[in-house]
Amino acid sequence: MSHLHALYINGTWVEGQDSIANINPSDTSDVIGQYAQATSDQVGEAIQAARQGLAEWRHSGLEQRYSVLMAIGDELIARKDELGRLLAREEGKALAEGVGEVYRSGQFFHYYAAEVLRQIDERVDSVRPGIEVDTRREPVGIVGIISPWNFPMATAVWKIAPALAFGNAVIFKPANLVPASAWALTEIISRQALPAGTFNLLMGAGSSVGDALISSPDIHALSFTGSLDVGRRVAAATAGNLVKCQLEMGSKNALIVADDADLDLAVEAAYAGAYSGTGQKCTASSRLIVTEAVHDAFVEKLVAKLQTIRVGHALEDGVQMGPAVDARQLESNLAWVAHAREEGAHLAFGGERVECATDGYFMAPTLFTGTTNDMAVNREEVFGPIACVIKVRDYEEAINTLNDTQFGLTAGIITDSLKLANDFKARAETGCVMVNLATAGTDYHVPFGGRKNSSFGPREQGRYAREFYTVVKTSYVKLQ
Repeated sequence: MSHLHALYINGTWVEGQDSIANINPSDTSDVIGQYAQATSDQVGEAIQAARQGLAEWRHSGLEQRYSVLMAIGDELIARKDELGRLLAREEGKALAEGVGEVYRSGQFFHYYAAEVLRQIDERVDSVRPGIEVDTRREPVGIVGIISPWNFPMATAVWKIAPALAFGNAVIFKPANLVPASAWALTEIISRQALPAGTFNLLMGAGSSVGDALISSPDIHALSFTGSLDVGRRVAAATAGNLVKCQLEMGSKNALIVADDADLDLAVEAAYAGAYSGTGQKCTASSRLIVTEAVHDAFVEKLVAKLQTIRVGHALEDGVQMGPAVDARQLESNLAWVAHAREEGAHLAFGGERVECATDGYFMAPTLFTGTTNDMAVNREEVFGPIACVIKVRDYEEAINTLNDTQFGLTAGIITDSLKLANDFKARAETGCVMVNLATAGTDYHVPFGGRKNSSFGPREQGRYAREFYTVVKTSYVKLQ
């Protein structure tokens, strides 16, 4: 049996009620390890530990926090190849993407280490004579963090790093499909100069550990990234206890290809947006809105691109697209292919399971044409390597089609027109817009989040993270 990887509560590695096997989706015979599963009682233990850790960490010196975050970032970057391989092995993204995710995670810690030293409060004049007023930011308290499986390290880190930087205690529940990256990150954090209880790892099912965490009145904030349906449950549970809540949920992002688009650039942006990470990204451009003037040429070029893509084991050299994360996701993807065809969409490429040397959850990159924006495949988040082309008359129809969705995370346009680009930036009803870039791929020092049903609560990343991880205190002093 593989080595048991324990939970981390109150500065100690502890056993859970049982364990699960972490399986490599590129090779189902490869068991990465056994990972402990927490009980609902252990959620309470972690909250109590976090309360004690918070009492000390919130009053820690700036240089102590800075040094801790820098050390974590340094180790992640130094071990990017090793940990990137582990990440790709458990999640299925191509090795280069796994290494890049770990490197970016290190950058997050470095960025928020610097933010520790930039916490400058404000003094203002009172409207009343003889009174001085200042405002300061303090830790929000105990923060519950629930992260998804598609970015098992980066999404967790862009929550954990600011939480620690601003003096909070953390209870971290990763997705149960990808515990190895979370455990490796926790092992690094466990060796830092943090008070016991400041950081806790609870691996386990969302139906038990997750529900116990989101329904607790003893945490102060909850940051969640996942599906819209679960996000609504999180919002309802936290609202009942008046717990501060931040949600990143579903998406149905679109890339517009305008009349004047550089089609080679458009194809590269469409591929990177729709198919990188096996399409398992909340920023994936699964709707490709193309004007009729360039539609046929664009489709021809994109199909030619897809014909060159090598699907296979995530750790093999030259593989550009790995497997779906598990059997359930692959089955969902193939079901969407069948449903799209039933709706009348034309399968231009792919759509089938791919057989490789190892037993894994491989699927060909898939492209549909002849789709309309009212088809279910263009309304619901698919989360696989499937993109649909929607032909429109002109830019005006394209922007209206882009906005006709319940989601609003990212959107892109390929155009040589400054006028169109500026109009698009103003009218796209999304939190992030990209011009002549893929919809997937964001920087770590600027705000990230969406509109409509994609996001709820303060933005993540950059300086905007302090809106969620801190509370403001206003002090009045009468000068004697």
